[in-house]
Amino acid sequence: MLIKPGPMFTSSAITPHELYVNRRQFMAGAAALALTPLVAAPASAAPKPAPPGEALKATRNAALSIGDAQTKFESATTYNNFYEFGVEKEDPARLAHTLKPRPWSVIVDGLAQKPKTFDIEEMLRLAPLEERVYSLRCVEGWSMVIPWIGYPLNVLLKRVEPLGKAKFVEFQTLLDPEQFPGQKKGLFSISPIEWPYTEGLRLDEAMHPLTLLAFGMYGQVLPNQNGAPIRVVIPWKYGFKSGKSVVRIRLVEQQPQTTWEKSAPQEYGFYSNVNPEVDHPRWSQATERRIGEFMRRKTLMFNGYADQVDSMYAGMDLRKYY
Repeated sequence: MLIKPGPMFTSSAITPHELYVNRRQFMAGAAALALTPLVAAPASAAPKPAPPGEALKATRNAALSIGDAQTKFESATTYNNFYEFGVEKEDPARLAHTLKPRPWSVIVDGLAQKPKTFDIEEMLRLAPLEERVYSLRCVEGWSMVIPWIGYPLNVLLKRVEPLGKAKFVEFQTLLDPEQFPGQKKGLFSISPIEWPYTEGLRLDEAMHPLTLLAFGMYGQVLPNQNGAPIRVVIPWKYGFKSGKSVVRIRLVEQQPQTTWEKSAPQEYGFYSNVNPEVDHPRWSQATERRIGEFMRRKTLMFNGYADQVDSMYAGMDLRKYY
């Protein structure tokens, strides 16, 4: 068996393509930074794992959980993509203290018979909380296995009674530069993202039993850097589809244009299903590195959830609808 060596550099050490394209703004910010006293923590400071949070009890749903070894809590809370806090993997753990997850409410509206604004505490009481161990695959080639706590998103959507015209669901993350330093505009902003962060699903994807509305992980409430106080988890899609710190869920007729589609449409399509046969323009998707493991592993179609979800894409060209 031929074993290919791993990459010399971690993905977090590689400058994202979008930032390279935006290099003039980056260079201007870097030049000014050299002339300005620094007050933030040095970049070399190692991020600290999230401290133990408030316990959140849930019953394990074994039928919808995988049996793989779980990623260590420390790794899951210090190696994240959450551009609202910054573009480096360590930024969320380093800067997440600025987020205030209480009080919090979520608007659920659009093409709904009974649109409503839900308080986070009310949302927690809508259905029994389940623990589901899902694998989550990042488009950059790494994955984690996390015990999420929540209930199916369809529980919430059924409460507002989607109208017949509703074909898609749009998610929006909180827009607040004071709480999310990565959203700040100006000289030091190097983010390629147009805020607020927006994601979307087809209605049948959103109603699928695997699509989870998550309030916690590892037996406790969500840490700030992992999307507190409420996020979506769609295990058969790449991780960036799972919107964090959600404040609005909107039922719409037309396919919403998502954040990464707007930023880099040649790289990130609307569906973003895990598909080892469709490479990212800058790297293969055939294998992945499970955080905590040395060897790379073969990437599975739909991230291993093909039996549950492939019927939704029957007859679709998954190279075109990537």
